[in-house]
Amino acid sequence: MNGEKGFTYPAALLLIIIVSVSLMVVQKQWSTIVKRDKEKELFFRTSQIIGAIESYYQQPPGGTQKYPGSLNVLLKDNRFPGLKRHLRKLFKDPMTKDGGWGFIYDGKGGIKGIFSRSQEEPIKKGGFLKKYKSFENKQKYNEWKFVYEPKKETSS
Repeated sequence: MNGEKGFTYPAALLLIIIVSVSLMVVQKQWSTIVKRDKEKELFFRTSQIIGAIESYYQQPPGGTQKYPGSLNVLLKDNRFPGLKRHLRKLFKDPMTKDGGWGFIYDGKGGIKGIFSRSQEEPIKKGGFLKKYKSFENKQKYNEWKFVYEPKKETSS
């Protein structure tokens, strides 16, 4: 009976160590799942914004195509007499705390693309769709540039 007195304390310590290690593993897996979801959301949000930039560019009321001067213009395009929306709401960057995007401008001050300002390393490094092939092996999210470039018309 005297030999069992010191058993409870080491057993409790061992249990605490096992639970702590298990929680660390679960936390790491959970943070990976959350980051993957944020990456998917990044692709969704940027595709919506780039689609809106394309719509704005392709529908000039006066015939001169130009990029929007800000993302707010995509919510309500005042170039038309009625209400014209290219985007229903402004999406925030899911990879940054403040949600602010980085912008890619054309030579005239119009926004032709966006990118995340996040300095984090992406989980996805390969297997991108053809239009995102330039993202292969990029080391940071801010290297993923989402840009609308109008297709050049070819004369036949």
